[in-house]
Amino acid sequence: MRTLPSALRPSIPPLPSLPRLLHIVKSPFQSKNMACILAISNQKGGVGKTTTSINLAAALAAVGQRVLLVDLDPQGNATSGLGLDREQPGGVYPLLLDAVDLHDQVRTTSLPGLDVLPATSALVGAEVELVEEQGRERRLRRALDPARAAYDWVLIDCPPSLGLLTLNALVAADRVLIPLQAEYYAMEGLSQLLRTIAAVRKGLNPDLVREGIVVTMFDQRNNLCRDVADQAVELFGEEVFTTRIPRNVRLGEAPSYGSSIVEYAPKSTGARAYLALGEELLARHGHAVQRLREAH
Repeated sequence: MRTLPSALRPSIPPLPSLPRLLHIVKSPFQSKNMACILAISNQKGGVGKTTTSINLAAALAAVGQRVLLVDLDPQGNATSGLGLDREQPGGVYPLLLDAVDLHDQVRTTSLPGLDVLPATSALVGAEVELVEEQGRERRLRRALDPARAAYDWVLIDCPPSLGLLTLNALVAADRVLIPLQAEYYAMEGLSQLLRTIAAVRKGLNPDLVREGIVVTMFDQRNNLCRDVADQAVELFGEEVFTTRIPRNVRLGEAPSYGSSIVEYAPKSTGARAYLALGEELLARHGHAVQRLREAH
C-alpha cells in the first residue's frame, strides 16, 4: 500500500478510545429508550456530508426507525433534497433564537418515519445573531431535548465549517459521524475537526465520542481511492465503517427529485450502500436487523 505524504496525515489529538460496540451489546440509547443524536460533520465541503445525512436517515427510517433529520446547514440542501420548501417560515432558526416548540417546527416527508427540522433562508444570519446570545453554544442542545423521547435517531447535517452552528451541533450530539471523501486532500482538514471535537469534549460536552468514519465517493477501480481508504483504516482502525459509499449517478440525481436514494432508485448501488451503512450503524448499537439491502 502506498502511504500518503506526511503533510496530509492528520495529527490526531489525544482522545479517549471510541467504545467498541459489539453487535451483542445494546446501545445505552436503546436501553434507555431515547434517541441517539448523531452529528454528521466535516468542515471540508463536497465530501458527501449532506448526501450521507439524507440517505442514512432514509435507510434507518426504511427499517422502521423513527428519525429526525436536522438541517443545520444554511445552504438547506438536506431540506430541498427531501422535497421541502426552504422559503417557508419556521424550522431550525427560531429554535436557536426563540423559545418555540420543537414539534411545531418539524415537517414530515414522503418516507414514513422520517421527519425533518428544515433550514430556511433565515438561518444564513443565525451565527451572527447568536454571538450576542447567552449560552449560545447550547441553544440546539436545549431545543432538541424533546426529540429524545419522540425519535430513535436524530441526525444533524452540519455546515461545512467549524463555526457556531457546528459547535451547537457538537454540543447537542452524543456522537459524531465523519464522512471522508476518497481523494488526495481528504486527510488535510481532518486534524482540525478532531481538535475541535477534543475541545468540545473538554469544555462543553464531555460525553461526546466519535461514532466513526465513513468513506464516501469511493471507486474500487481507482488506486488513490483504495489508498485513502486503507490509510483511514490504518489511522482509525475499527472506527472506519466497512461500508464504503461509491460514486453513483443515481445519488446525484435523487436530490433534484426531492427524494432520498432509497425512494428514488432503491435497486441502485448507491441505495444498497446506504442501506448497508444503516445496517452497520444499527448493528454497532446492538439492534438485530434483517439485511436492509435484501429488503429492498
